[in-house]
Amino acid sequence: QVQLVESGGGLVQPGGSLRLSCAPSGRTFSTYAMAWFRQAPGKEREFVATIKWSDAASWYTDSVKGRFAISRDKANSTLYLQMNSLKPEDTAVYSCAAGSQFSVRAAAYNIWGQGTQVTVST
Repeated sequence: QVQLVESGGGLVQPGGSLRLSCAPSGRTFSTYAMAWFRQAPGKEREFVATIKWSDAASWYTDSVKGRFAISRDKANSTLYLQMNSLKPEDTAVYSCAAGSQFSVRAAAYNIWGQGTQVTVST
């Protein structure tokens, strides 16, 4: 099991953009699917987006459709989440995950990063 490390979080104003990255620590990596989840204080972890590693097929939760884009770079085993038109309700810790299913369920993923904070505020 490899370690995943997220980066790219920060403070942004409503309507702004951020690009999150998720990369393995110390080695190249590939899997069947990867995903982004988020969790705000006092709330349960929420699915954001998932992508098949082979053909880049993707699926998004309704609240981010048209604003977020998930992608991956096979060469460096890196996962990305481009976030545009950010809203205050997008504020959360964003975590990346890898697993053997193309799924919206957190239980389908067995390798996780520690998360990166995204704060959308005036």
